[in-house]
Amino acid sequence: VLLPQGSLVFLVSGLVVLGYAAALSSQPTYQGVIRAMCGTAAGKLCEVCFLLNLFMISVALLRVVGDQLEKLCDSLYSNGTLSGVPLPPPWYVDQRFTLSALCVVVIFPLSVPREIGFQKYSSILGTLAACYLTLVIILKYYLQAEKLGLPEPPQPSRASSWASVFSVIPTICFGFQCHEACVAIYSSMRNQSFTHWVAVSVLSMLICLLIYSLTGFYGYLTFGKAVAADILMSYPGNDPVVIVARLLFSISIITIYPIVVLLGRSVVRDMWVTPKRGAVAVPDTGERWSRVALTVAWMATTLCIALFVPDIGKVIELIGGISAFFIFIFPGLCLVCMTGTHILGPRKK
Repeated sequence: VLLPQGSLVFLVSGLVVLGYAAALSSQPTYQGVIRAMCGTAAGKLCEVCFLLNLFMISVALLRVVGDQLEKLCDSLYSNGTLSGVPLPPPWYVDQRFTLSALCVVVIFPLSVPREIGFQKYSSILGTLAACYLTLVIILKYYLQAEKLGLPEPPQPSRASSWASVFSVIPTICFGFQCHEACVAIYSSMRNQSFTHWVAVSVLSMLICLLIYSLTGFYGYLTFGKAVAADILMSYPGNDPVVIVARLLFSISIITIYPIVVLLGRSVVRDMWVTPKRGAVAVPDTGERWSRVALTVAWMATTLCIALFVPDIGKVIELIGGISAFFIFIFPGLCLVCMTGTHILGPRKK
């Protein structure tokens, strides 16, 4: 718990610096702020890292949804036996089919539109799902620890404790990564005063810290080193309370994926598709087809990777390493480049 608390200072500082830079540069996107404050080269590097990070986040989201679908199908399908040999599950409960069907029927229609403003309330659902999950983990520890039949978690040695401090930094970066969207959030706020932005940043990080700390603490107390990277995978699939948690968690992730696709399309458009000065603008028909093509390519690629990734923990470590650029490095560059600039104030519209 102490490591996330110490990291909170740097996490909040990065948000504050990015909000300050967004006000000075009047840019509505993260990559636009970096380009305006730190130069074209830094902006290009930011775009590449941003695109890679969003792509891997999409893979992680689909992988998590696939794991939850697999557990849900296991709980709904009773596996019979024939001569003592378990019968293989039918094809329609296979994760490759269920996840692919979900992408085609639900996620793709949500990801194609140019604007997805109707999903602005999805963060509320995600917060409620996270709170419910934390409550379930705490109650399961106190009420059903004996039924789970798990041994007491071993006390790590001092050497392993220090080694784990550095190994969990990518996971912390993954869990607290909101810096990529903070510029867009700041630009959409009615009250863009500096004190208001600081208050929003601190309160948001404190809520995340509380939820993550309780979940990680009681999850480790319950399962010890046997805890899965996705903690819901450690619980039995036939528990009604856990089934509800899986459903809420999956729905919240399904609503997040189209937002990631939208951000990815915007980066691609900034890098390659945006018309140069003096060029003819792309007509609406061409824009529509390019948007659909980008969405199909993005979803098909991330789906194929998600279906064959054996461990979500490896993906999280990779995303956390990339997220460090957006949490620490790019805000630090902005802070250096902003030295000597004028006083912050709300942007005039």
